[in-house]
Amino acid sequence: MTTTAQETTVRTGVELTGSLPEAAVLGVLRAALAEDAPYGDITSQVLIPAQARATAVLNARVPGVLSGGAVFAAAMKLTDPDAVVELLVADGGRFGAGTPLARVSGNARAVLLAERVALNLVQRMSAIATKTAEFVDRVQGTKARITDTRKTTPGLRVLERYAVRCGGGANHRFSLSDAVLAKDNHLAVITGGDPAKLTAVLRSAKAQLGHTTHFEVEVDRMEQVEPVLAAGVDTIMLDNFTLEELAAGVALVDGRARVEASGNVNLGTVAAIAATGVDVISIGGLTHSVIALDLGLDIELLGVELTDTELTVG
Repeated sequence: MTTTAQETTVRTGVELTGSLPEAAVLGVLRAALAEDAPYGDITSQVLIPAQARATAVLNARVPGVLSGGAVFAAAMKLTDPDAVVELLVADGGRFGAGTPLARVSGNARAVLLAERVALNLVQRMSAIATKTAEFVDRVQGTKARITDTRKTTPGLRVLERYAVRCGGGANHRFSLSDAVLAKDNHLAVITGGDPAKLTAVLRSAKAQLGHTTHFEVEVDRMEQVEPVLAAGVDTIMLDNFTLEELAAGVALVDGRARVEASGNVNLGTVAAIAATGVDVISIGGLTHSVIALDLGLDIELLGVELTDTELTVG
């Protein structure tokens, strides 16, 4: 099914959703364009007349869920501020193969200059949204929420996290500064391997936090659950537990904290994991190992007729 938004025409400035900070997006785009064309696009400069205009369509080669339409538009606007970009499918919209997703009209050199950067980002973001939607579909009818992790591409976290939301998922903590998440290595350091110290050291850590700071602890053995709960944590992560252990862990926690499942999560296992009663299922694979979705930018028409002489002018 194709979800078509009201067509949005980006004519001046850069229009981005409130959940995609403009400064962050423009920072990514400027860095990517500087990397891809540090001294300009010499191919277009020698082949395409400066005054040539073109219209190009972002087409889906395969089905998926769109994310990054506004990022695509912003890339085009950076190389040609006068470009007109129509977003034909909304972020979060599902589409079939052959669906036109966006249309851009502008200076031909500028469109070609932005093409690869725009495609790289929208292809990756849409791949993340598509994969997330597959997981979300599998846990329908349960209370489990699908979330990402910090296993993101350095520098692209704001875009990849947004893509997860486009696919119907939720975000875990954005950075190390946002919440406490004590993992196995933290526990090894603070307890020295002595499980008897676990409750006391966690209580001490919690006492140092403000009342709004979320406190989560990862455990990898059932016997850790009670000592961690005794410290009054907000969420307990059951890492690499079997289905039977997850169900037992949920029963043991019994509403005293939110229960998160992590590890060994794939499309074949996620429904059974959700059925154990966990509240959250975190999946690093949403962002760290996706394959770019097959989208292409196709020139639809040129805006000027070019003479043989003009075709030889760089």
